[in-house]
Amino acid sequence: MPNRLADESSPYLLQHANNPVQWYPWGEEALARARRDDKPIFLSIGYSACHWCHVMEHESFENQEIADFLNEHFVSIKVDREERPDLDQIYMQAVMAIHGHGGWPLSAFLTPEQQIFYGGTYWPPTARGQMPGFDQVIRGVLDAYQNRRDAVNQQSQQITQMIRAAAAAPVEQRAIDASLIELATTELLRQFDSTHGGFGGAPKFPHPMDLKLLLNVVQHGTGLLGKSPPRDQLLQMVQLTLQKMARGGIYDHLGGGFARYSVDARWLVPHFEKMLYDNAQLASVYLQTGRLTENSFYDHVAQETLDYVLRDMTDPAGGFYSTEDADSEGEEGKFYVWSRSEVLDVLGAETGPRFCELYDVTETGNFEGKSILNLPVSLEAFADQRGLDLGELQVEMQSARQQLLQHRNQRVPPGKDDKVLVSWNALAIDALARAAVQCDDSRYLQAAVASGQFIWNQMRDDEGRLLHTWRQGTAKLKAYLDDYAYLIVAFHSLYQASFDGRWIDRAVELAETMVDRFADSHTGGFFFTADDHEKLLARTKDYQDSSVPSGNAMAALGLLRLGRLCGNSRYIELAETTIRSALPLISRAPMAAGQMLVVVEELLRGSTEYVLIAGDDALQNRQALMALRRELSVDDCLIMVDADRQNVSSHVAPLLQDKATRAGEVTLFVCRNYACEQPVAGVPAIRAAVRPQPV
Repeated sequence: MPNRLADESSPYLLQHANNPVQWYPWGEEALARARRDDKPIFLSIGYSACHWCHVMEHESFENQEIADFLNEHFVSIKVDREERPDLDQIYMQAVMAIHGHGGWPLSAFLTPEQQIFYGGTYWPPTARGQMPGFDQVIRGVLDAYQNRRDAVNQQSQQITQMIRAAAAAPVEQRAIDASLIELATTELLRQFDSTHGGFGGAPKFPHPMDLKLLLNVVQHGTGLLGKSPPRDQLLQMVQLTLQKMARGGIYDHLGGGFARYSVDARWLVPHFEKMLYDNAQLASVYLQTGRLTENSFYDHVAQETLDYVLRDMTDPAGGFYSTEDADSEGEEGKFYVWSRSEVLDVLGAETGPRFCELYDVTETGNFEGKSILNLPVSLEAFADQRGLDLGELQVEMQSARQQLLQHRNQRVPPGKDDKVLVSWNALAIDALARAAVQCDDSRYLQAAVASGQFIWNQMRDDEGRLLHTWRQGTAKLKAYLDDYAYLIVAFHSLYQASFDGRWIDRAVELAETMVDRFADSHTGGFFFTADDHEKLLARTKDYQDSSVPSGNAMAALGLLRLGRLCGNSRYIELAETTIRSALPLISRAPMAAGQMLVVVEELLRGSTEYVLIAGDDALQNRQALMALRRELSVDDCLIMVDADRQNVSSHVAPLLQDKATRAGEVTLFVCRNYACEQPVAGVPAIRAAVRPQPV
């Protein structure tokens, strides 16, 4: 018989609806039963694309003996971390304090008052090697709860105090200066893998926030002090990383898009799940690198990645889905790997062997007897080594990849988590807005607008407050800081791509709600939950990047950009206060605060606002805009208005004051660090005015 999860909307919770464990969703029914029966709570947190979550479900939660013990002695609660990142944040912090590490599945044991007294991650059903069995763990936890209650209460109170204290640290008053950037670039250089790219060893994650910081430093020179690595060295670090990733098995060479991470140091064997947030962030980084290097390779990878999102991860209503699983037919990676004979059958005797040689498909394979497609050498090097015409090889391999993709699409696909999350959609909107501008492709702008409209129309409550998640026509759960902060940044980017003033109006509305409901007026920064959120064990603050940027960093970024665009000094001051509240983390672990350092760099480089007033000649207006687009990105502060001022947000009025065309010619006004330069009129003068200055 289905348990109480059968009525939930989360695909992850529905996966557990037929477990013999009598799961509850998080809520008052479960908490009240724990209090009434004086039973400990077993809290299991995971997500649908989590391989080890599936393993623990099969091994333990489908085990009748374990289920019977849990049902008799515990109140078992199952949580989707993507729906409830507030709970995940609290109890992950506790588990990391207990063990020094964390991960998913997250397994926590709580008192009926929601205080954690023990926890961990995955346990096998019975003892294996040095790992205790889950059957032993739950018996030991129950024994402690029933027979050593004083020790349990003391431990749970100590952990609770630690979690609550972390959110109350005072703001540091030290200066926000370039030494913070130098500290970060030096540490990134120290951890850089000069052979395979990336940072650290296996398992290896992409680190998009750190890569973006390096790109900003390279472009603007911020923080390049006495001990800093040279600019060209930093750019080489980024390019090696992105090239190795795009040629590795972590990249889907047939369908586009990146897997979550690589289990090895050379990006060959991925953990095959695909996450919307990874692909959105990496597309943005590849686009920025393509812009900086003028190398179309990076744009191409970004476009393939975003095309994957549009093709496979887009709901007809306009939102973007969350994840695709690593597993299909019960096997990790089965959907993506190939045998040599299968490739030869599809491609034939001429193209097949060449494809296998190029993409490392062998009889023995490179992953459990099968082959993960990857490029040990680039197409250019392969053509050169074998005396092949590069253009002909590219055409041949493009056709081969299409044939193999069509063949692969006949396989049983991985499971898909089709819920729509505001925060992750915002990352995709931002990436699509960038691609629309840089690649001059209206498809990307249309998709970004559709997602933005979908969120605004379908994911707000009757009071206009954001709702965190939507699936199959129903939105629910009050939004978190991430949702507001990411969406403010995304709507700023969408405005920069479209110059439609409604996106700035909406961004300002979101910012006002975020400041009113989430800001900590005592010690600075923003809480992860709103002031009217469900009362939990603690009201935490999020400063540390995880697989996504920290909420406080994105709040600071959104406020800084809106403040400059709208001439709102209060927003800029709040952004600076938020940065200061993160200074202890930056000083202690700069690689944990990459996104906040991106904001630091943007603050330190100063403010430049560009206002382009359209003239009478439509062709000249477009040429002037294209000149600006070549030098500016959606990160920058650009306003373009028609002579009749249609679709202009009232919030940008301070920047438009006293600005008009000169003799009907397209005219550019530039203000740097709160000082306005003489306007320039006409396309040649505008091109000259926006040429990059030597750094």
